[in-house]
Amino acid sequence: MRADADYRNRFRGVYGSAPDPFTWDNVIRSIAAFERTLISANSRYDRYQRKTATFTESEERGMRLFFSDKAQCASCHGSPNFNDQFISNSDPVGSSNPAFHNTGLFNIGGTGAFPEPNRGVFEITRQPADMGRFRAASLRNIELTAPYMHDGSIATLEAVLDFYADGGRVINAGLYAGDGRANPFKDPRIDRIQLDAQDKADLRAFLATLTDEEFVSNPAFAAPALE
Repeated sequence: MRADADYRNRFRGVYGSAPDPFTWDNVIRSIAAFERTLISANSRYDRYQRKTATFTESEERGMRLFFSDKAQCASCHGSPNFNDQFISNSDPVGSSNPAFHNTGLFNIGGTGAFPEPNRGVFEITRQPADMGRFRAASLRNIELTAPYMHDGSIATLEAVLDFYADGGRVINAGLYAGDGRANPFKDPRIDRIQLDAQDKADLRAFLATLTDEEFVSNPAFAAPALE
């Protein structure tokens, strides 16, 4: 990065008074400053909440389902950012005890194993119960971010909804064969999900309302053109 003339010029413009403006601390500060500008809050769902937009009947049903015990979506994606990292006055930078979840995506050989080296919290703790446990990612702009799950192994939102409705994924052959529905470390909430075809269609419709076209088309968030 230091060898890139454009980066050197940009860093001197921002950190010019420093003896050496191009340091890792300044790289980190720059990335953090940019990330703090990435606020997506003008989706049709947001406008619906402000009573400046309306939903179709299907979207309304999908929203009710999303926040219901029947679908269980909000139990892991219930924060304002549709993840499970809540911010409160007592904890202004986020949850001090973040949640992690095993959804039954894998169960290699019936042992509960996930593919190495991407096995969630287990990679840090080496505790068997942490196998396959990951944070729930934000669902904002979710229809634009395929493929899905922590490893991108599910191609479409429709397939994601099928996966949750089935209570996990069955892989019949190959290196990762196993019945994820029977994963011994799976979050018990997954088995409470009850969705029929109409439910899944309605949830898919609701998830599309989380797309913030203004945010995703903002030129300030695009890769800067080199001069």
